Amino acid sequence: MSRHRILIQLDPDQQPSVFDSVVAVDAGVEQLFRHGNVTPEQVQNLVHGAMFTRSPKNLKHTAVFIGGSNVSAGEALLDAARKSFFGPIRVSVMLDSNGCNTTAAAAVLVAAQHLQLTETTATVLAATGPVGARVTRLLAAQGATVRVASRQLNRAQDLCARIAEQVEGAELVPVQTDSEDSISTAFKEAQLAICAGAAAVPLLSESVRRSTALNLAIDLNAVPPLGIEGIEATDNGKDYDGVICYGAIGVGGTKMKIHNAAIERLFESNDQVLDAEAIFAIGQAMTVS
Repeated sequence: MSRHRILIQLDPDQQPSVFDSVVAVDAGVEQLFRHGNVTPEQVQNLVHGAMFTRSPKNLKHTAVFIGGSNVSAGEALLDAARKSFFGPIRVSVMLDSNGCNTTAAAAVLVAAQHLQLTETTATVLAATGPVGARVTRLLAAQGATVRVASRQLNRAQDLCARIAEQVEGAELVPVQTDSEDSISTAFKEAQLAICAGAAAVPLLSESVRRSTALNLAIDLNAVPPLGIEGIEATDNGKDYDGVICYGAIGVGGTKMKIHNAAIERLFESNDQVLDAEAIFAIGQAMTVS
């Protein structure tokens, strides 16, 4: 008897994300169980319900997706899910709260299409946010030198210390960007800019962008005013004054392909945990093929 692909969507928000649900169905999920307002204390019972209803050989047909708008809350749900597993009795799980992992993976993969990352100095604005931290970590793992920018230097320093423990040989430089002058300094001799700030928060002015030696600029904010002034959310490799620019929607095509592929990957085996690095690897395999 064939087994339906079941995806259990765990969301800390009161209403489970419609976006995540639509992507799941488009990726081939046959049965979608949506749970909202989920707390870490509730995760074990929900996950055990998935684990104990199918034989071990059929557990690969059940998976868990953790979404929602709050990345920290999603990370707590992921931690609780992992603690619910024991031995081979488990199901695969993916974290992509607020698109944090698929967006970060897409941004770095787009950058790699234009630049040799091992020879690139990148400045990541809002690097200490949930997407920015993942972008920084992935860039460092690819051999880029990363200027880790934050309005508060101590936050940038803390992130550099955490990533240095995770990525051997990471080249990270904490920088404070709390003024036009400090932002301009942060981009000195940088080839790549990635803006990972909150929605509707401009971080890089057009005048500073024009004064840099950038080759590539990627803005991950789709809500006006955009993070990088002077480009459009729909820009997909558009040349502005010699700088190749991408907006959030321009990067979105790559993000959606990665998201779909990651959902499909969940059902290949029952032992996968898809966080930033695993999702990036899925994107890499797609670009190679």
